[in-house]
Amino acid sequence: QEALPPSCESQIYCHGELLHQVQMAKLYQDDKQFVDMPLCLAPDQVMQRFNELVSTHNHSIPQQQLQLFLKEHFQAVGQELESWTPEDWKDSPRFLQKISDPKLRAWAGQLHQLWKKLGKKVKPEVLLHPEQFSLIYSQHPFIVPGGRFLEFYYWDSYWVMEGLLLSEMSQTVKGMLQNFLDLVQTYGHVPNGARVYYLQRSQPPLLTLMMNRYVTHTNDTAFLRDNIGTLALELDFWAENRNISVSSRGKTYILNRYHVPYGGPRPESYSKDAELADLLPEGDRETLWAELKAGAESGWDFSSRWLIGSPNPDLLSSIRTSKLVPVDLNAFLCQAEDLMSNFYTSLGNDSQAMKYRNLREQRLVAMKAILWDEEKGAWFDYDLENGKKNQEFYPSNLAPLWADCFSDLGVVDKALKYLEDSQILTYQHGIPTSLRNTAQQWDFPNAWAPLQDLVIRGLAKSPSPKTQEVAFQLAQNWIRTNFDVYSQKSAMYEKYDISNGGQPGGGGEYEVQEG
Repeated sequence: QEALPPSCESQIYCHGELLHQVQMAKLYQDDKQFVDMPLCLAPDQVMQRFNELVSTHNHSIPQQQLQLFLKEHFQAVGQELESWTPEDWKDSPRFLQKISDPKLRAWAGQLHQLWKKLGKKVKPEVLLHPEQFSLIYSQHPFIVPGGRFLEFYYWDSYWVMEGLLLSEMSQTVKGMLQNFLDLVQTYGHVPNGARVYYLQRSQPPLLTLMMNRYVTHTNDTAFLRDNIGTLALELDFWAENRNISVSSRGKTYILNRYHVPYGGPRPESYSKDAELADLLPEGDRETLWAELKAGAESGWDFSSRWLIGSPNPDLLSSIRTSKLVPVDLNAFLCQAEDLMSNFYTSLGNDSQAMKYRNLREQRLVAMKAILWDEEKGAWFDYDLENGKKNQEFYPSNLAPLWADCFSDLGVVDKALKYLEDSQILTYQHGIPTSLRNTAQQWDFPNAWAPLQDLVIRGLAKSPSPKTQEVAFQLAQNWIRTNFDVYSQKSAMYEKYDISNGGQPGGGGEYEVQEG
């Protein structure tokens, strides 16, 4: 099998012997630490000195020498960022007054304070010497998820922006949007996050939705007019590089998938990916690494969703992300096409509006033919190799409701029946990510905030009071879990274990993160 191209050109942060030796020596608990360390010198000087070290020790450098080398040539993590307090942060946003319960209001007040902890700004030296950093320079300050994640991420930032708008911080949102638009201008797509080693993969495409939320909040149509071409460019990336044709009953449809045809272990999880590949025949390793990257592109890294249909669906080495047509990805793109047609209409460009309206119509037809299951009342990922739907439960099966990607309102009440039939409403502390416990983090018993949103705001679109009531109850359950854990730990977590009361979640490749 031919070697696929590396995640980026950097011989330090993306591929090559230095990266391999350092990561396989496991000098740090988390592989991400090394690839986030800035260089003290130009990369070619560092490489030259490394090569001297390699030849002195005939390719097996003693651990102490390696540690010394790193100490001399690299800086500590986080040096290239400075803390930043958003200028538009204000003491008492309106939403706080609307919370009648004093305990919940106090908690919300503390969450509103978090913006000041999670604000970051890139130091100017990253602009002057980009080759000495894995961080990609951003002109405007931003909010990060927190914990081990010192840089901003693509899909996380959508929910961050929802929170910022609730806190009436639209200037911060505009700056973050501008950073994303700049990335599209430079690279043709939004990378997974602001690091060079993330360059060749994206994440769930929510940029158009971010713009919509911002413009709805501020009425800044000038900003929309200036940047609509860039939004179109981003959707082109998905249309050209992530499309897949699917045939069913004699018709062929175009849908989208996650697909990252780049080789080598993920630099930020290098030793794990390398060791996982050791279990496979030589010829299958590049494919494994590409599929792991596609899994990371999905935002669900990792999940039984991407292991299904393989001979051993509990092993991460069975991952086959690019062989599935995901419900949520297609729902997000459908939503973006809808928003683009509205944007172009509001800007008076009818031909472009028509183009996106037609794309959305075609996608609705394709999703109904390939992903929708009338009997079960939900959409399901489609397995390209086995030619069938994956009938397992995932909250993403209802993403089209959230994304307004359906033509008949009746489907919302069918979705409620689907949740009842799947016994999801029996979980009192949040909606599980799946019903399979694989020890991956995007599986049972973990529950993730974005997936609660997909289901809750999806159900809330129903005209039926009963479905509305269930949406409200699910929201209550989730708030309660977050509140209870916060009361014990004084922290918010990226995921919660909902199997016995609410606890911080676990599993996957790293410790649960606060943020």
